[in-house]
Amino acid sequence: MNKHFLGDTAVLLGRSLRHIARSPDTIITTVITPIAMLLLFVYVLGGAIQAGTGSYVNYLLPGILIITIASGISYTAYRLFTDRQGGIFERFQSMPIARAAVLWAHVLTSLVANLISVVVVVLVALAMGFRSGAGVLDWLAVAGILVLFTLALTWLAVIPGLAASSVDGASAFAYPLIFLPFISSAFVPTASMPGPVRAFAENQPVTSIVNTLRALFTEQPVGTGIWTALAWCAGLLVVAVTFAGTTYRRRVS
Repeated sequence: MNKHFLGDTAVLLGRSLRHIARSPDTIITTVITPIAMLLLFVYVLGGAIQAGTGSYVNYLLPGILIITIASGISYTAYRLFTDRQGGIFERFQSMPIARAAVLWAHVLTSLVANLISVVVVVLVALAMGFRSGAGVLDWLAVAGILVLFTLALTWLAVIPGLAASSVDGASAFAYPLIFLPFISSAFVPTASMPGPVRAFAENQPVTSIVNTLRALFTEQPVGTGIWTALAWCAGLLVVAVTFAGTTYRRRVS
């Protein structure tokens, strides 16, 4: 069964990646927003923001990476919706294909596309002056957290992709996720925020993830923050996979 699942997933993943290769504007569109925000905050607003003594682009990049991923997962919901509306799932149901492979192919496609977008944003940040003394292990830890976060958000995107009644409804799921970093430590320290806003900012997933990435980039002690970030990612992933599976069985099976 595992071999059957892996083979089916690989075939369907190739199908989805070919669609992206034939339409590179998907990735281009995904990276335009975070790059534009990176340019705006560093060159227009950065001089008025007090975020420590270091370069503001160094402070800002972790939050921009989160926004990059949040922007990209909307396409997962869109692709799932169009496949469902086009009757592709029904065709797969009539074939000897592992049921889970259909969803995993979309999820892994999202992971590949988002990692490409993240690399592009990091390269732009390097051109803008971003510098990090992080070692190989620190970079691997950053990559691991971003992969886990991408998987969690992608599985969340699967739910509206399967349940939405319109393409706009499926894609709109990402908008609150893009807004969430603005109420976190992504752009400014939470200490500058008023009481209720600060309480929310310090106890939502983006802040713990951003702070952990920032500490890894600057070779600072991550403390228990990394476990909080991992717990948020793992918790969201478990909940999302559970509800996505339930939605898939109700809508398609």
